[in-house]
Amino acid sequence: MYDAQWRDYAPYVSPCDPCPPIRVKWYIVPPNQYITYQPMNLPQYSLDEALCRGTLWPALYSPYPSRRSAKGGKADG
Repeated sequence: MYDAQWRDYAPYVSPCDPCPPIRVKWYIVPPNQYITYQPMNLPQYSLDEALCRGTLWPALYSPYPSRRSAKGGKADG
């Protein structure tokens, strides 16, 4: 699972922790963290597609994967 928006880190694992350790944790960095101002003439989605994706500009689109669909369950419902 690698995408340019995903980052990972290794949290500290204590030898005294009673829970099984999580060696790697993942998080998403939204694209708006890297765009400091809105440049002119950015490409735009059509209005129908923008409503489905939640943004008008492809540069600011960040997919939100469902944990349910990753585990094999129903994605909608």
